Amino acid sequence: MASASEDVAAGDPGPRLTADLLGHEAAEREILETCASGRAAHAWLISGPRGIGKATLAFRFARFALAGGLEGGEGGLFGDLTPASLAMDPAHPVFRRVAAGSHGDLRVIERGLAEGGNGRRRGEIVIGDVRDLGGFMRMTPSEGGWRVVIVDGAEDMNRNAANALLKGLEEPPGRALLLLVSHNPARLLPTIRSRCRRLALRPLEPAVLATLIERSLPELAEAERPGLIGLAEGSIGRAMDLAAMGGLALCREMIGLLATAPAFDVARLHGFADQAARDDRAFTATAGLFPWWLARMIRRGAVAGVGGTEEGMWTIPGESAASGRLLAAATLDRWVEVWEKVTTLFARAEAVHLDRKQTVLAAFHAVALVAGRS
Repeated sequence: MASASEDVAAGDPGPRLTADLLGHEAAEREILETCASGRAAHAWLISGPRGIGKATLAFRFARFALAGGLEGGEGGLFGDLTPASLAMDPAHPVFRRVAAGSHGDLRVIERGLAEGGNGRRRGEIVIGDVRDLGGFMRMTPSEGGWRVVIVDGAEDMNRNAANALLKGLEEPPGRALLLLVSHNPARLLPTIRSRCRRLALRPLEPAVLATLIERSLPELAEAERPGLIGLAEGSIGRAMDLAAMGGLALCREMIGLLATAPAFDVARLHGFADQAARDDRAFTATAGLFPWWLARMIRRGAVAGVGGTEEGMWTIPGESAASGRLLAAATLDRWVEVWEKVTTLFARAEAVHLDRKQTVLAAFHAVALVAGRS
């Protein structure tokens, strides 16, 4: 269910090929009711956290439009009846052509491949990716229906690309549908946001996530699933990425080490740092999990400070005890400083290729310095 902009996880067929979508039934009803009313917006902004199915919903909407679902009335695909969902049989010709990338009335804009032939994507959507967008949207649909454009990762547009897209939004042509997928809509130009109908998706409920994990990761032991659900925070894309990177085992070991701060077992600490340093996926997982867990711990402290509870927050063995011990060692503002330092440290390691082992050791050292001052 991840998108190109959300780094499709191993084993995920991607939104073009995904026929099912769980957990966003309310959003689908909103789309269907709006379309049935005859007042469907020409531009939609589908937002929400990474990996929850935004791009999958956008492709479902696109297939619905391309198959005549926006026509309404007796001439439409569904006549006077409003369908219960946007689902389409994978054997349907429209589904098959969209999956193959061969539908003449669909254009998908995403980060293109970087120069050099290494298969990596550019860090942004550039003006060359959207330059002919206006012309495409104004063309007569090749199949007599609608033209549909999906911008997958709209926040990745640079300034020039965003301005080029804005021109198409200011004077939208008839029978053209623009779907912007974004996990960070605040990064979009206000003028783009104001011209779109907003559709904000929520993280998936634990029960839905459990079902998707069972489908997508059948080899995962049942005992491991609660921990992965807790780490995923409502995102099946994040769950699959973490599973592929061994993130659950890494997180358990990381928490086990943090629970002993500042008196780390030196051999154990260096073993963890060596593992993270020599494997790209392990380092990526550690770089994400370390600051993420510190933020999670800080939220626990903030919730407790206003009389809240931590029920359901902790799913990794030893996690609650480790966070409680660290929170007792220093004030929240000190832990926020540690979180900022660690976040910057891992970001710099990625940007300027710092020594990975030393980066991991420095992150633990930052925690030890504060934990040892109690």
